[in-house]
Amino acid sequence: MNEKNNLTTGSVGKTMVMFALPYLLSCFMQVFYGMADLFVVGLYNGSETTTAVSIGSQVMHMLTVIIVGLAMGATVRIGRAVGAKDDTAARKTVGTTVVFFAGFSVVITAVLLLFTKNITGVMMTPFEAVKETNDYLAICFAGIPFITAYNIISSIFRGAGDSKHPMYFVAVACIVNIVLDFLFIGCFGMGAAGAALGTVCGQAVSVIVSLLMMRKQNFGFSMTKKDFHLDREDLGHILKVGFPIALQDGLIQVAFVVITVIANSRGLIAATGVGIVEKIISFMFLVPSAFLSAISAITAQNMGAGKPERAKASLRYGLIITVSWGIFCALYNQFFAHTLVGLFTKDLSVIAAGSAYLKSYCFDCMFAAVHFCFSGYFCGSQKSVISFIHNMTSILLVRIPGAYFASKWFPDTLYPMGWAAPLGSLLSAFICAGFYFYFERKKS
Repeated sequence: MNEKNNLTTGSVGKTMVMFALPYLLSCFMQVFYGMADLFVVGLYNGSETTTAVSIGSQVMHMLTVIIVGLAMGATVRIGRAVGAKDDTAARKTVGTTVVFFAGFSVVITAVLLLFTKNITGVMMTPFEAVKETNDYLAICFAGIPFITAYNIISSIFRGAGDSKHPMYFVAVACIVNIVLDFLFIGCFGMGAAGAALGTVCGQAVSVIVSLLMMRKQNFGFSMTKKDFHLDREDLGHILKVGFPIALQDGLIQVAFVVITVIANSRGLIAATGVGIVEKIISFMFLVPSAFLSAISAITAQNMGAGKPERAKASLRYGLIITVSWGIFCALYNQFFAHTLVGLFTKDLSVIAAGSAYLKSYCFDCMFAAVHFCFSGYFCGSQKSVISFIHNMTSILLVRIPGAYFASKWFPDTLYPMGWAAPLGSLLSAFICAGFYFYFERKKS
């Protein structure tokens, strides 16, 4: 094992923070350039273009989290192999991962390009934003191979205990994307299509840089051409962890899409307000997302090395940090929600609607922090099916029905509708804690 990336020794708290910080910065930059799309579009275009970008980016976010979920299987598999100092297993996993996801990206790109207009229709996109939403999605769908390549390369680095290089890859994409946003949207007047083209070009440049870095990186194990083949047994292990995560994350995003559809049916003001708030919330979720990844990687390596107590310690540290962040977000938005929504629009009606939605939705940052940390621990322990169970339960029992009935019962405000997500996360947190203590009692 490359000792620089060893997560099985030293202070657990320090190790986790040092791993999580680069991932946090990576996520921040990834969300930042997504928010930059909305910001630049808001400077040069009206609400219809902002709605097109917010709806299109939500669809793309759903696809991205599914890819990231599948890739988590590779991260955990590589992490356990590295922790156990099994170089052969690590090489097999990397080779299988690259071959499988190369084919996966080609197939999914073709399918999505074929159904672009149908997806826009399913989203119940307001009529004024339909054309630009179609343009945005078509360009982003064509760039899916780059999205896939970036996330797979990053998963390999993180599984080997290196979260710094993925941060550099995102930084490249972020800089290129923002520069091209001002060029395509501001100078050329391309609207939503310009935002999409800037995003895809940024990701393409990032992949090129990541491939060059990958060739020079010392993972602690060496790769040869013969390692790049599809091993069915190894693919089975990857999908055993990754598929439940991808399915749960995908269905969570479906729930968000359903909520967006409900908002879209209420008109352009509500649709724009909800779209902006989703971007703001995705920024607030950076901290729990980063620690989910850190806890998962640390747990995987330490379980592979036979050190389960270090894995539990990472869970405790993660809970303290992420719940504290969630409390801060909830308090801030009770008084200053309008300052965040106002960054993306000057329409006072949209600011009022979005602020009401954010004031209730922001509590999700606090409750979701709990089940994010537990999900990281369960994934690293190869029990990702638990994450699927708690998320599906909250989606079916709380998130979707809560948003639907709140929309029907309170048609004049988005505030009650915003409570659907945090109440769903609260249920997930209780379920996760229940499973954790059940397994702990079972061991004793």
